[in-house]
Amino acid sequence: MKLQTGSLTVGGNIAYVPQMPWVQNLSLRENILFGLPFDEAKYKEVVHVCALELDMEILPKGDRTLAGERGINLSGGQRQRVCLARAVYHDCDIVLLDNPLSAVDQHTSTHIFNKCIKGVLKEKAVILIAHQLELLPQCDRVAIMDDGKVAFCYLTAACPALPWICPLTCPT
Repeated sequence: MKLQTGSLTVGGNIAYVPQMPWVQNLSLRENILFGLPFDEAKYKEVVHVCALELDMEILPKGDRTLAGERGINLSGGQRQRVCLARAVYHDCDIVLLDNPLSAVDQHTSTHIFNKCIKGVLKEKAVILIAHQLELLPQCDRVAIMDDGKVAFCYLTAACPALPWICPLTCPT
C-alpha cells in the first residue's frame, strides 16, 4: 500500500478505541477518566454500558485497583472495555472503534453494541470496524473495504434484511 498525501478537516473532537487496547499504570478509574473530573452519575453509566460492573465488583479494590505492569493483569476483553469506557466518558463528537467487540464473548458483545454503541453513542458519529456480519443490518451505512479503499457502500435502511444484496452509492 502506498502512503497517500492529503488533508482532513474535522468538525469536532475524536475518540479512538484501538484494536490493540492499552492501559496505563493507573487505577481502572484513572484509566477511564484520563484526566477529566470525576462525575459519579456519568461514570456509573459508562461502566454499565461498557459491561465493566462485574469486573469492578470482583477486583480487590474495585475501580481503584491498579492496572498495568505494576498492577493486575487485565484480560484482552477487560482492556478493550476500559479503552471503550475511556472513549465514552470523554463524550467526543466522533468515535472510531477498531473492532472493540473482538475480545469479548457474545453476551458482552450484544450488551456493548446495544447499550453503548446504539445507546449512549447513538447521537455521535461512530465509525465501527467489525467482523460480525449479524451487526450489519443494525448500522446506518456499511462500507466494504478492499485494499484500503471503499469498494462498496450500502445504506442499510434500504436493505434491512441483507444489505449486501442491493448496493447503493453512499451520498456525499
